[in-house]
Amino acid sequence: MKILLTLKYNTVWGERLVVAVGGKRYRMEYAPGGVWKRSFGRKVMRPGEKFHFELMRGKELLRKEWGTHVVSEMASWESVTLRCAWLDLQADSPFYSKAFTEVIFRRHACATVSAAGKASGILQAGSRVPAVCNIGFTVPFPCIRPGESLAIAGNGPLGAWDKPLIMDDSRFPWWEAGIEASAPFAFKYVIVDSATGEILYWEDGPDHIVPEIPAPGARLVIGDIIPRFSCKSWKGAGVAVPVFSLRSENSFGVGEFLDLKPLADFAAAAGLHFIQLLPINDTTNSHSWEDSYPYNAISSFALHPMYVNLPAAGLRTGKAYLSEKASLEASRNLDYVKVNELKDKYLRRLFAERGEADMNDPSFQAFVDSNASWLLPYARFCVRRDGNAPEQYYIWVQYVLDSQLKEAVAYAHSKGVAIKGDLPIGVSRDSVDALDHPELFHMDSQAGAPPDAFSADGQNWGFPTYNWERMARDGFSWWKARLGKMAEYFDAYRIDHILGFFRIWEIPLPFKSGLMGHFSPALPYSRRELLALGFDPKGKDREAFLEDPRRKGRWHPRIDGPKNALYEDFFYHRHNAFWKESALGKLPSLVSSTGMLPCGEDLGMIPSCVPETMASLGILSLEIQRMPKGWETFARPETYPYASVAATGTHDMSPLRAWWEENPELTQ
Repeated sequence: MKILLTLKYNTVWGERLVVAVGGKRYRMEYAPGGVWKRSFGRKVMRPGEKFHFELMRGKELLRKEWGTHVVSEMASWESVTLRCAWLDLQADSPFYSKAFTEVIFRRHACATVSAAGKASGILQAGSRVPAVCNIGFTVPFPCIRPGESLAIAGNGPLGAWDKPLIMDDSRFPWWEAGIEASAPFAFKYVIVDSATGEILYWEDGPDHIVPEIPAPGARLVIGDIIPRFSCKSWKGAGVAVPVFSLRSENSFGVGEFLDLKPLADFAAAAGLHFIQLLPINDTTNSHSWEDSYPYNAISSFALHPMYVNLPAAGLRTGKAYLSEKASLEASRNLDYVKVNELKDKYLRRLFAERGEADMNDPSFQAFVDSNASWLLPYARFCVRRDGNAPEQYYIWVQYVLDSQLKEAVAYAHSKGVAIKGDLPIGVSRDSVDALDHPELFHMDSQAGAPPDAFSADGQNWGFPTYNWERMARDGFSWWKARLGKMAEYFDAYRIDHILGFFRIWEIPLPFKSGLMGHFSPALPYSRRELLALGFDPKGKDREAFLEDPRRKGRWHPRIDGPKNALYEDFFYHRHNAFWKESALGKLPSLVSSTGMLPCGEDLGMIPSCVPETMASLGILSLEIQRMPKGWETFARPETYPYASVAATGTHDMSPLRAWWEENPELTQ
């Protein structure tokens, strides 16, 4: 069998297209009319094989497709021509994430293209698209609601225009169909009601014409048309809540992972599609209230033990348990220390009773094998911290937590509710991550934020900053592992302080004030440059500059220094292209490493390169009404970009009701 790929793509002199498949690149040949072609045998292009196109100049990769093609079943044709479209990042790119393809827009049944269905316009569910038809259709189209289907309306072999052929959604978000044609025909894509076959929306633009039919033994697959519809854009709503706030009748003094189930019921009943959580990683370091901050995790992978549900883990509850539960629930506030103390006590009892049996379960060993890279160092850390339990205990607790969280997530998915996680920009200086991989961090520095309307002194978070150069050497494997673990639980994620991927506000370790910080990476001035501009950082202007701690003889203007032309250029113009290049060296491989929907917290002192870079990568922005990105007092939601998350506040702000009560002028 010969498989011919064709792609219409305009290039300039010196550029060429290649097909990337199976880890190899295959050069394409140019044909008149701007069409590039490449033939393959079945050994390379097997059914299910993924491939994409890349634009090259010599050995330099200029650009590659955002999307990926998949070879469908080819039956036993002598030759198959696949007409492909270049799959670039589109406005609908968020809908390709698993938040939509596997949850919100999840397909519950697959259409078939049987003759009976074709005649009626209603197709039975369950079968695959027949590869025996000489004309095939394949198209990526994720933004389609449950209860609706993509279909093809046309004449000739398609019958009548009002009897559409519903396409198969077995590989959603790709749709496929096949027909047997013996004469030219016209067609358009339509969106139909899956139950009735009624046409709801017609594709924009003129009809598509298939002027030539393949010769006997040959098949044509039309995959170079991406339909556009002038129908209403999808918008969804959700709720943001920390798990610890979800106290219920079934929990023990604090919200737990299984409390996400009734929240999912509420969300589904209210028509909400997302539940966003604060970070859920273990923060236990001193066993005190100081551990309660969810953005200071001791592990970027381990889950917090306080979120376990004890009865679901197998605890037989008695009078003592019920009495302690009642005491915890009588308090209006969460007793963080007491909850964790009691849960640890009962978990140790449970481990003594059933730990050995659980650890003999094949699922336990599978959990350990797939998580060993972070799980074993975490367990050793906990032993050093506590000194009164074996490593197996901490491993077992993580196994129980993992099982309960996945159970809650699966339940939410069954209700059509996606779960959104939170990716903190920093990790604790005392974390397993920093202690086990010190080479990945600048331990002599602290991450923070420059002064703003909320903090005149700036912020010092205390986290070590990242050694991005070292991380890049292995393709950011630590970050990819971190995101990969999140993807086991979450369908979308919020990138806390996404500016940290462009640049971070870095404060040398001896200092506490954020005013002593500088941007990293940055392009500080040499003394010669400053002298030429009339400044002397070692003389009369020493109070206006800070010397770079790693590059002696290079100087940063102080954030609280004189507001002159140099200051304006340094903080708002000098680094724009540099920071964009910095972010593009990290973010593309990270956001593409999982199927989660990325959302960026892009608030604060925003360089102009940030929104354009986020848009180019399909990362949703964050729009906060009381923290506008312009000069107005309150942001206007009607001006928000479509690809955005809109909220009344962030985790750093009071919730909506408190904001209203704290500001009586809002009611005037």
